[in-house]
Amino acid sequence: MPPASQQLSTGSGAVSALRRGSQGPTVVLQSGLGDDMDSWAPLLPELEPRQALWAYSRPGYGDSTAATGSRDPCTVAEELHALLQQAQQRPPYLLVGHSIGGLYQYAFAKLYPQEVAGLLLIDPTHPRHWPLLQERTPALAASLKILRATAFSSTMRQEFDGQNLCLERLSALPAPVAPMTLLARSRFGLTEPEAFQRLVRELEVDWSRLLPGLQRQEVAAAGHYIHHDQPRVVNEALRQLLMPRAGRLEAARP
Repeated sequence: MPPASQQLSTGSGAVSALRRGSQGPTVVLQSGLGDDMDSWAPLLPELEPRQALWAYSRPGYGDSTAATGSRDPCTVAEELHALLQQAQQRPPYLLVGHSIGGLYQYAFAKLYPQEVAGLLLIDPTHPRHWPLLQERTPALAASLKILRATAFSSTMRQEFDGQNLCLERLSALPAPVAPMTLLARSRFGLTEPEAFQRLVRELEVDWSRLLPGLQRQEVAAAGHYIHHDQPRVVNEALRQLLMPRAGRLEAARP
């Protein structure tokens, strides 16, 4: 099945989406801050073309109309849920999220645990990332505040400002019972100090508390955009999550 574009509607306007394939649970792609669905272009050639896949540009990115109001993780997840229904994509879903998109997919998984076939987090934004970043690396946090004020689009500012809202609501909800993987970067940039690197590693470990059963995998030769640097590794992680449980156990044996 070749890719097909879709135009869907929210209360604020139109949303652009892409669907492909029809086999298995639908893989739902959620991009990071400032990125539209084109961020997934390096990954798509690596995926099985018959696999059901759905991607979209969140409101305010790409060809999608900007949204009004809060852009907190719960709002984004609830909006995605409604869009998937409108697009006639039936659950369960294999949720994939990069950076802040990982936080949004975490919110979706907590709000709709019965609709989750699996979860793949790609260097995700942890719920406590921004508060701890300000505490542990104040200079880096100050630089981000300047960037927010001078370079972020209005949509990016809305998402950045809303990233810590609604999280108490999510913490009280059960986690999905499904296979889950976190792909961790192996490289950091020159502007990312050691204190930031230690914080990232600490929060990667803490994801297992939030999502019991989550498996962490560090990806060699990969920075924050793991799906750009190592798309085949991401595809293999997806393939493992899509396998029936018996097949995953067999593949994990030495």
